[in-house]
Amino acid sequence: MKNTDIRILFFDIGGILLSNGWGHESRKLAAEKFGLDYNEVNALHNFIFNVYEIGKISLDDYLDTVIFNQPREFLREDFKQFIYAQSVELPEMLEWLKHWKKDCGFRIISVNNEGKELNDYRVEKFKLHQCFDAFISSCEVKMRKPDPGIFQLAMGIAQAVPEQCVYFDDRIMFVQVAQKLGIRSFQHTSFASTKKILEGLKKNNLQFL
Repeated sequence: MKNTDIRILFFDIGGILLSNGWGHESRKLAAEKFGLDYNEVNALHNFIFNVYEIGKISLDDYLDTVIFNQPREFLREDFKQFIYAQSVELPEMLEWLKHWKKDCGFRIISVNNEGKELNDYRVEKFKLHQCFDAFISSCEVKMRKPDPGIFQLAMGIAQAVPEQCVYFDDRIMFVQVAQKLGIRSFQHTSFASTKKILEGLKKNNLQFL
C-alpha cells in the first residue's frame, strides 16, 4: 500500500479529544455528590447504558431506570447538568487537530459510542464540526463498537476501502476490531505519539511508531 492511498482518518472522541461522556469515574463522583449507592447505580447503568448508546432510549429513560427509580431529594435537571459537566477537553489534542485538519489532505470522521443527548451536547459545546467532516455515532446508526458493522458502515459512508483508512482509539479492543477488518489502527496513548503518527501520514511517511 502506498501512503497516498490513505484518504480517511477515523477517530474515537472520548479518551482522545474529550473525557469520556459518562464513565465510571464520573458515576463515582455523582454517587458522592448526590448521596447515591454507587454499586447499585453502576449495576443498573451496566444493564441499560448500551441501550441508550444505540439510541433506543432517551437520556430521561436511562435516568428513570438508573437514578430516578425512587424518590430523590435532588432535581432531575440538576443531575443532567452534572452529567454534561463531566465532558471536558483533554490537553492539547483537540485544538491541535482542528488546526492540523485545515491542510492535512484527509477527511476526518468520528466513530464513537455515545447516547444522543450527550453526543449532541459534546459536538456543539466543543465545536467538533471544526474537527470532523462526519459523525458515525452509535446513537444515530444503532450500532456500537465493538460491533464490526459500525466500521463497515463508516467505510461505506466514506466510500473507502480498509487500505485507505486509518483509525485511532484509546481502547485496544476497538483498535483490534478495526485491525481485523484491514484498517490500519493505532491505540492513542498520548498527544505526542498520535501527533507523530499523523505528521508521518501527512508527510507520506509510513514509518509509524
